[in-house]
Amino acid sequence: MADKEQHIDADDARAGSTENVVRYVLGVSFVLAVIAMLLVLWI
Repeated sequence: MADKEQHIDADDARAGSTENVVRYVLGVSFVLAVIAMLLVLWI
């Protein structure tokens, strides 16, 4: 006999915190990569 499915809401199922640090790290690294490429092309 099949067991009844267990449903967990998203906050309980999430293992980590939901901070937006990754968004800032990606933004800063993208800007630094663009600056580095401009310096390579300019020099």
